[in-house]
Amino acid sequence: MTPQVSVLIPAHNEADYIEGCLQAVFASDPLSAGMTAEVLVLANGCTDATAELARAALPPAGWDLQVLELPEGGKLGALNAGDTAARGDILIYLDADVRVSPELIPQLAAALSLDAPLYASGRPQVAPALSAVTRAYARLWVRLPFFSSGVPGFGIFAMTRAGRQRWGEWPDIIADDIFARLNFAPQERVQVAAPYSWPMVEGFRNLVKVRRRQNAGVAEVAARYPELLRNEDTPRARGGTALRLLLRDPAALLTYGAVALAVKTPLFASRTRWTRGR
Repeated sequence: MTPQVSVLIPAHNEADYIEGCLQAVFASDPLSAGMTAEVLVLANGCTDATAELARAALPPAGWDLQVLELPEGGKLGALNAGDTAARGDILIYLDADVRVSPELIPQLAAALSLDAPLYASGRPQVAPALSAVTRAYARLWVRLPFFSSGVPGFGIFAMTRAGRQRWGEWPDIIADDIFARLNFAPQERVQVAAPYSWPMVEGFRNLVKVRRRQNAGVAEVAARYPELLRNEDTPRARGGTALRLLLRDPAALLTYGAVALAVKTPLFASRTRWTRGR
């Protein structure tokens, strides 16, 4: 039976994460009656055991597993190869370091069961951090409007085939998640109730590097695809928000502000467009 759901996992040297990612996916609650799924691990430019560990995973009944080994690194190239190989009508794009809850994939599949251009994601939860700096930064970050409203989609996002047909190949950009989300109007985006765990990078230097990359990704989409900005619905922080946060959690606000200030200096600049910070 041809699978109706395809989970695509781009993975570049993710040996420390791919087993846990696949275990969470394969622990998903059952899909709707008659619906099957496949997972495609897109191992791109790996020099570690990512592909071997992925092939060793044992999918349960109703799931297929493919491991595509691509010689060149690059997330966007991996996504293009995955789209070509995927057989499902529902496409779920999942980062290798994200852990889905058992309910998430079935809820995404149900939300995208219509033959229409639709986009969906779950409710993000920041995984517990090891460093005090990251914990403080995260406490403020999860209160920002883009996290607490709308359908942000970082770490995992999904769409119907009809939605994916809105563009050709994935462009060579930094923020593939923002590009994908903004190809759908707000009324075409659905947030399901099920959560997922998303890790934040550890330590001040890594937070600055990743924040700079995120800012560059937003600016790049705005410059190259200004027409997509009509679909942006993230509200701006209201006046007085900073004061309330300062009174409630001064360490969080000061840490966040220090990271934002450091982003503007060249000290923490990365030489590559892709910065995981770990």
